Amino acid sequence: MTLSTLFERTDTRLGTFALRALDPAADAGLLHRWVTHPKASFWMMREADEAEVAAEYRRIHEHPHHDAFIGLHENRPAFLAERYDPAHVELVGLYPSRPGDVGMHFLCAPTDTPVHGFTLAVITTVMEFCFADPAVRRVVVEPDVRNTAVHALNAAVGFEIVEQITTPEKDAYLSICTRERFEAARTTLAADAARTARAAQGVTR
Repeated sequence: MTLSTLFERTDTRLGTFALRALDPAADAGLLHRWVTHPKASFWMMREADEAEVAAEYRRIHEHPHHDAFIGLHENRPAFLAERYDPAHVELVGLYPSRPGDVGMHFLCAPTDTPVHGFTLAVITTVMEFCFADPAVRRVVVEPDVRNTAVHALNAAVGFEIVEQITTPEKDAYLSICTRERFEAARTTLAADAARTARAAQGVTR
């Protein structure tokens, strides 16, 4: 783990994932390429120019209840993550927040050579990062109801849809994952990965 890295985990198949603090000025060009890509339509910044992206992440950087991070894969920028307090940001008044709740967003960098299982490894990394804080009891998300791909990923790491809500930007599925549900999901994912590895090696038991 480097001095600038805040969190690091090793995926048994895909290698090292880490998070570092986001620099709104230095990372603006990188972020602009990511958030305006056609595959980032649910990020809702497709029409933003680089200055607008820098301003948005400067606002997040300065906010007392919202943080943003650059995710690294094998020391290269590969995803964006945000962490927020839902009692103060995004979900204020939209659900009964509890002490120990934390909200999160993540976005994988666009690529022409997708790797099977990469996005699952990213969301697992972000979830482990959130739960690395012992005060966190639940992770709360509010994905667009149309974002079927992320609903499947959320379910894989333990999220349960609580209800459909309407935010100023979208119709969303309020979804919650407790620490216990995440631990159970992580155990299941590890067992599935082990079975896949054995099958690839021709081992049947």
